[in-house]
Order: sequence, then C-alpha cells, then structure tokens
Amino acid sequence: MKTPGTGRPRRGPGMTEVARAAGVSQKTVSRVVNGEPHVSPEVRDRVLRAVEELGYRPNNAARALLLGRYRRIGVVSLGSALYGPATLLLALERAMQRAGYSFALAGTLEGQPVQVAVEALLEQGVDGIVLSEPIDDGTPLRLSADVPVVSLGEGVDAGQAPSAVVGVDGVAAARTATEHLLSLGHRTVWHIPGPHDWWAARDRARGWREALAAAGAPEPPLPVEGDWSPASGYAAGRQLARLSDVTAVFAANDDMATGALRAFAEAGLSVPGDISVVGYDDIPAAAYLSPPLTTVRQDFTAVADRAVEVLIALIEGGPAPTEHHGITGELTVRASSGPVREPAPPLR
Repeated sequence: MKTPGTGRPRRGPGMTEVARAAGVSQKTVSRVVNGEPHVSPEVRDRVLRAVEELGYRPNNAARALLLGRYRRIGVVSLGSALYGPATLLLALERAMQRAGYSFALAGTLEGQPVQVAVEALLEQGVDGIVLSEPIDDGTPLRLSADVPVVSLGEGVDAGQAPSAVVGVDGVAAARTATEHLLSLGHRTVWHIPGPHDWWAARDRARGWREALAAAGAPEPPLPVEGDWSPASGYAAGRQLARLSDVTAVFAANDDMATGALRAFAEAGLSVPGDISVVGYDDIPAAAYLSPPLTTVRQDFTAVADRAVEVLIALIEGGPAPTEHHGITGELTVRASSGPVREPAPPLR
C-alpha cells in the first residue's frame, strides 16, 4: 500500500496512534510492548486491543539498537508434528510472550546440522536460543552461537556462549511407570521403545531397565524399535501378542501404546485382563481410549517456564544454572493397567 501522491509505501501505525486509540501515554504503550511491569491488567488489555486493531508492529531493529536486545528468543525444533514436541513448542511460545519476548522458530530437516538452524535464528536477530528435543546423531552437540543457549535434553557445547540444560526427568518417570506395573504383581514388564537417537527415548528405556533391576525382575528383549507412531506401536504389539508370557507393557509414548492396544484387541487379548498397558505423555485422547490409558503426564508448561526463566537469566548476564532435570512426570492411573491375572486352576 502506498501513500497517495507520493509513490512511497504508507507508514504503518506508530506508537503515537496506539497511545491515542488506547487513551494512554506513549510510555505506557512502550511498557506493554516491551513486557515491562507496573501496568494494570485493564490498561494492558486496552493497549493490546489497540495494537491488534491498528496492526501496529514494533520496530525491532530500532529497539535492538537502543536497548542492545531484540526481545526475541529463537527455538530450534525438529519440525515434528508429534504431540510432545508440538505441545512443548506452544508452551515455549506462551512462556516467552508472558516474559515479554517474541518467538522465532527454525526447524531442522532430516540430516541437517543443528548449526544451520542456529545460523538462521542469529540472522533474524535473537537474544537467546532454546534447543527443543535435540537428537543424538552420534557426535557431540557443538554449536557456534553468540547468544545464550538452553537445551531441553542433553548438554550442549555452545562455544563462548553460556548454556544450560532444562528438561523432564524421563528416567525417573519411566521408573515410576514400570514400578506401577510391577506393583500389580507382574513378573516383569516389556517395553516398546522410541527411536534410539532421541535422548527422550533413551531416558525412558533407561528408567525401565533401572526399575526392573531394582526389583530383581528379568529384563525381556525389546521388540522392533518404534518411531513414536501408532503404526510402530501396532507392529511391536503384534510381536508381543504372540508371546504367551507377556502380561505388562510400558510404551515410550501414548501413540505407540494406542497402536499396541489395537494389536492386542485383534489378537483376542483383553486389556488389562490379559495384558496391562502404560503409555507416556497423556495425550488428550488417552482418557477416551478403550480402555482409558494409564500414562505418565508431562508438564510441558513447567518445562517451558523453567527454560525461559533460565535463558532470560543468562541473557541478563546472570550465572549459568547447574543442569536441571528436576521436573518429573506424573503417573495417571486409568483402566488399562491392572493386577496380573492368576492362572486358572487345573481341571479335575
């Protein structure tokens, strides 16, 4: 759109127009836009409505020159539509907005180095970077970054930039899920694992193994490795359904547990009568499956809030926190897990 008679692009609404529409001072508009405190909820809502109605866009480049910051945080994602990563991204965006930062996303294509996504974010202008659900390609994760980095998984070497780790304690959560099944009298628990190059999958497999070892329960062999999808859980479930001694299964996520439930039903096995099943994530559909799925609920909001809190502390020059894996999942018990069925008495 051009200004009539000039041929020049029409300037978008500025802070003055927003202040006039909201009935506040330009300083108040600046405080709201920059996420500063000391603004009442009613005034903040009024300013944000004016911003939306007028289509006001802060000049981030000018802000960066004045303040030395962009008020923007970048996130490197796997580009996955899976429930866990997608929900975590949404939680991160909301946490950043509450902290007064905008959100920039760069996805990594299959086989693409994480550094490529980092460079894309640095070119946009960010004050810090979150690595969401990093995977292990067999080499140490080293980055060249001029801004602080927080990893939601394992440690990262960010060169001269400060870095920290924040995440869910998947090992402890998987132990809890396995211990729940063992407490119901099952001799052992079988596991449907996620892809081995995901730190999350390896943590859950480790927790499963630790729980079995602590209970003196035998560790059964793993079925075919899953890829987080219901189809891979179905394939693993078909393998397990052919084994007469399988009475309890812990799947590394709810989607694979869903596929296993289908395989067991097709094989004529009842859940939890013949086989108990526990998943991980607590997807929205988990409570409505047949039977409702016992699962470990991840608190994505707590993880995102902690990650943003730690990153902003680093951005503001605070000390790098120690590694933080204290956010644990919560077991939600539903109808898919139950006591082991006693063998029928012999006929006389």
